[in-house]
Amino acid sequence: MRFNPEDWKKKAHENFEGAWHEGPSVLTPASHAETYPCKGYKRAQAHPVFATINKLRETYLSMGFDEAEVPVIIDEKDIYRQFGPEAMAVLDRVFYLGGLPRPNVGIARDRLDKINGILGKTMAPAIEEKLRETLHAYKKSEIDGDELTFELSKVLETDDGVVVHILDDVFPEFRELAPESSRSTLRSHMTSGWFLTLGSIWDKSPLPIRMFSVDRCFRREQAEGPTRLMTYHSASCIIAGDDVTIEDGKAVSEALLSAFGYTDFRFQPDEKRSKYYMPDTQTEVYARHPVHGWVEVATFGMYSPSALAEYGVGVPVMNLGLGVERLAMIAYGANDVRQLVYPQFFPRPLSDREIARAVHLREEPSSPEGKLLATAIAKVAAANGSAQGPCSFDAWEGTLGGTRVKVVVEETESNAKLCGPACANEIFVHDGSVLGVPDAEKWKQVRIEGVPIGLSYLSAVSALAAARIEEAARTGKETTVQVKMAKLPSDINLKIDEYAMRFVTDSKKKVDVRGPVFLSVRSAILP
Repeated sequence: MRFNPEDWKKKAHENFEGAWHEGPSVLTPASHAETYPCKGYKRAQAHPVFATINKLRETYLSMGFDEAEVPVIIDEKDIYRQFGPEAMAVLDRVFYLGGLPRPNVGIARDRLDKINGILGKTMAPAIEEKLRETLHAYKKSEIDGDELTFELSKVLETDDGVVVHILDDVFPEFRELAPESSRSTLRSHMTSGWFLTLGSIWDKSPLPIRMFSVDRCFRREQAEGPTRLMTYHSASCIIAGDDVTIEDGKAVSEALLSAFGYTDFRFQPDEKRSKYYMPDTQTEVYARHPVHGWVEVATFGMYSPSALAEYGVGVPVMNLGLGVERLAMIAYGANDVRQLVYPQFFPRPLSDREIARAVHLREEPSSPEGKLLATAIAKVAAANGSAQGPCSFDAWEGTLGGTRVKVVVEETESNAKLCGPACANEIFVHDGSVLGVPDAEKWKQVRIEGVPIGLSYLSAVSALAAARIEEAARTGKETTVQVKMAKLPSDINLKIDEYAMRFVTDSKKKVDVRGPVFLSVRSAILP
């Protein structure tokens, strides 16, 4: 049964209508992550490439394509069978697989003496013979490399660490081994795996055969760059059957890409003209996206009858390939595939809001009573902040940790106010900097444009005082908490998470919370 483009597009949209645009989408950039009310939790984010792969897989399945796992390791001779005269150019870009040869290790008398010296004892003749047999079994691949140390430790009746010392000191052959290449290659095109697959199933399965695979390919690029990686994902499919034509490629392209929000399509001949495609069938697919305009997103064509004949395939085959990373770059508006695929090596800028989430209190009370105490300290200090010293104001009286406590906010020196002028400062993040600023005209822009932390110097220091008093009360002790001139965030009980602090300093921004706080809080034990 043949499908026209509208049939396939309808199937794709039935399963995915609105999924690309309506949220929360797995393709939402990490900077828009939803933070949950529970402290420390946020909505988990899928990797852009794998989110795109998931959508491609589900779209293919909804269109009636069976999923396949096609070979990754391709023998060199298959490249010649598939690409013909073009094979040498292709092989220049493939990775050949290599491995270490098994050394033929001899055990002369001097080596046995060295081993005896390391073991601190003399091996019996039977053990020497068993040692030779074990090394010979390793040479014949009867023992795997990762089992050799264990097997030798059993023969020599010693631990693995001693065996490693023996291998390193007595058998330099192991250190001097150099890898040798085989004639096996890592797949550089999904086509290589499709020919092998088709040769095995085309005459054993009902036609038409519709299969897809989304998997890695490997290409030995001279250098990775903004649009090239040495390993990438290809979303590839085949349709094999007596009446398959190039029109099937157009139908699949339209149906597949419409699920990603593309609306109009343009097909034009591909000048590269790979030898495994029939002449004049290799076609580039350009799709128009509402945001990104016309973009090249896929290539399809009809496999060459001569290439198919190499595998005994006797029916026409259409193949389509789509670069997953390219599609993901478009979806995320990325300009560099390296940053898209490996974001851990290219840390993204933090927004002011994200930095604000990383600023916390260093210490705070844990009990409900302690939290009430912190609020009471801040309230009393704010109400009497301009009072001249010496002065003292009762802030709270109650039980903390089983101990009756009275807490006062005081200033013991003359000609000094209860609170320093910086107590009223509030913390904002503005243009990547963490700033403590007063409510003054000079700082109006910071207070309007910046992201508030939700803390003032007074509220932060009050939390510190309450936490210290709470801790002292548990052991029945009195304490005094004083904060004088603030220079560092820790001076006013603030902590900035390491990742945010690193971003601030790397971006040459600043953390400025300097200011005269001069607040003193004292606790007394009540009978």
